[in-house]
Amino acid sequence: MIKLVVTDIDGTLLLEGTHSLDPEYFQVISRLREKGMQFAAASGRHWKSIDQLFEPVRDKIFYIADNGAYLGTSKRELFVHTLPRETAMDIIREARKLDGVEVAASCVNKAYMEIQGRTWKWLQEGYQYNMQIIDDLTKVEEGIIKLALDCPFHVDQIAEEFRKKYGDKVKMAVSGDTWLDIIPQETSKGASVKELQESLGISPEETMAFGDQLNDLDMLEQAYYSYAVGNAREEVKKAARFQADRNDRNGVLKVLKTLI
Repeated sequence: MIKLVVTDIDGTLLLEGTHSLDPEYFQVISRLREKGMQFAAASGRHWKSIDQLFEPVRDKIFYIADNGAYLGTSKRELFVHTLPRETAMDIIREARKLDGVEVAASCVNKAYMEIQGRTWKWLQEGYQYNMQIIDDLTKVEEGIIKLALDCPFHVDQIAEEFRKKYGDKVKMAVSGDTWLDIIPQETSKGASVKELQESLGISPEETMAFGDQLNDLDMLEQAYYSYAVGNAREEVKKAARFQADRNDRNGVLKVLKTLI
């Protein structure tokens, strides 16, 4: 019996950078909860962006935000992990040297950037982030839970270079076509799913998960009922036990409706 459903958002439920879910998702989530199933949205997004997206059912779900660095609900934090400060500062300085790369630093209550450019517009309009421009990201006093590097060129190559320098201190995940997310070493979507499973007393065999990108792989490993959507990367399709329809055809919704 399924007791927990976990799904990625962008590229899995939604087209990248959009902020409007099919209203039928809210009805289905409510029905799942009535049947005793828990629901968690897992994303590279900030938790406040997830909160706005799922506003009609915000009191009924869990948030796994910033690729696992934050786990909570609309009312409280359950687990929050922060980057080692000196490492985060070094990464910010290195990223500044890369042509075209823009950096966003996510903290619990908001995200910060130095440039009000394309990434700012993308996060504000597409993801509805609570953003603030500051002169110097290295002066952010709050704990940073994620650094998001928007890399318009060669994101995989940049990720490999940063892994060589910082891979023993932080974890990195390529998300979408241009994003490199840098999070605390002990965190990931999969690690947060495991924390949630343990807190709820739910096993992987009682868990269903959906994803499309490489940063979803360890989350899918935490669920026996692992689904790749039809538009997922080939690596994700190979790792998942099952396949749903594409995100632009409401593939996840179709599977969830079979549970109710």
